[in-house]
Amino acid sequence: MFTELTLSRHTLAPSFLVFRIDMRSQHEDFTRPRPVRHSRAGRASALMAVVFAGALTGILTGCDSRAPGASGSQPASVAATSAASAGQPAAAARPGARAGASGPIVVANQPQTRAQVYEAVRKMTALGKQMFFDPSLSGSGKLACASCHSPQHAFTPANALSVQLGGDDMHQQGFRAVPTLMYLQKVPPFTEHFHDSDEEGDESVDAGPTGGLTWDGRVDHGEEQARIPLVTPFEMNSTPAKVAGAVRAAPYSAEFRAAFGEQVFGSDAAIFKAVLQALGAFEQSPEIFTPYSSKYDAFLDHKATLSDAEMRGLLLFNDERKGNCASCHISQRALDGSAPQFSDFGLIAIGVPRNRELAVNKDPKFFDLGACGPERQDLKGRDEYCGIFRTPTLRNVALKQSFFHNGIYHSLEDVLRFYVQRDTNPEKFYPVRHGVVQKFDDLPRRYWANINTDPPFDRKKGDKPALDEAEIQDVIAFLHTLTDGYQPTRITSSANLGAAPDAAAH
Repeated sequence: MFTELTLSRHTLAPSFLVFRIDMRSQHEDFTRPRPVRHSRAGRASALMAVVFAGALTGILTGCDSRAPGASGSQPASVAATSAASAGQPAAAARPGARAGASGPIVVANQPQTRAQVYEAVRKMTALGKQMFFDPSLSGSGKLACASCHSPQHAFTPANALSVQLGGDDMHQQGFRAVPTLMYLQKVPPFTEHFHDSDEEGDESVDAGPTGGLTWDGRVDHGEEQARIPLVTPFEMNSTPAKVAGAVRAAPYSAEFRAAFGEQVFGSDAAIFKAVLQALGAFEQSPEIFTPYSSKYDAFLDHKATLSDAEMRGLLLFNDERKGNCASCHISQRALDGSAPQFSDFGLIAIGVPRNRELAVNKDPKFFDLGACGPERQDLKGRDEYCGIFRTPTLRNVALKQSFFHNGIYHSLEDVLRFYVQRDTNPEKFYPVRHGVVQKFDDLPRRYWANINTDPPFDRKKGDKPALDEAEIQDVIAFLHTLTDGYQPTRITSSANLGAAPDAAAH
């Protein structure tokens, strides 16, 4: 019976300060703000509200406005559809703007009635879906977006490789694991500093770097994200010209023309921009990318019960003294009642071991430093951002086959053991040379002050881990409830029905 342990499902996790002194290092500047992440359930709620409002504004801003001399039979402006997929106001796109310019493609003097806006989004989404599965867009003609983002595996790889292979010969190895494309719609634009006051009433509290897509948060919109694999040499290794040629020859070229207008075929740059917009629109499809159809969602909606093991796992997940997972992977509903994202969208360093299977790591001088490089350049040289990566959602995590930014682990058991034994038994995860454990071997020592030391990372060698093996299995049982596609069965008991329990009652 767990009903006595539960509080309101709107209960929020506590706030935490992000400035502190790391007593392990005597050589660090103790006054420097550290981008160590802590959970802020209220922050996630506020950010999701902002992103949703922006997207809705983008869809509706241009509605019912007509340019002089416009004909209702012409294609709807892509300005509105770009806004719908990227969360930007349609009004920002000006009639007559040049295709291929910095803004969205715009068909000059087009009407933007509400019906036309939604029809344009529908057309772009359908096109984006076809292109998502089209390998001809790649330089090799063999690699589609879906090759690395399998729908059957929550849009992560269908294999257990640490990183995927691509390039013209399909043998080029990258250095980051492929993340899921699901539940990205509510990830806010990247900001170096996030201030939130809905819990502690103190706007001076800096939650640190938050948001952005990709592991390092360097892009903010789906169409920007779609560009990265298309042009990266060790991924699809294509060019705007190759993509444009593939679209002109594709069986969906007529649909492409109908959606974007005849003039879009006037330049390779215009076609390429339209491709990115269509892919971004497809990846906003709620029924595919944000279904919220897991057993845990049904549990929160009072339509499912959790097993004893799943409930024990949820308690351990939330408990600050045990797993403390919810400090970054928020499990409670937001203040507005929306479903939890299981991420606070923050960037964090946890000292993941070096993956020596990656070709780039054969060079002892190479380090993937996340937000401060090598892929991201705008924060290069900012030591406080080195080694931090964006916290991924845990929704559908049981379908993944590689974990962390370098794909070093391939099972949830190994991931959880690292979390709870990183500091108590470091020899299990890091190399030992001359009897000395080489801890944090994938991050230069000068950046160690950035590494998170909150529970369960607050222990020292020889201490008892925060979770034992039986408790690890319980947490894994709970994580399986986050897999979408759950079919509720008839409920016969209300003993543990529909309210996330408070960890403190465990």
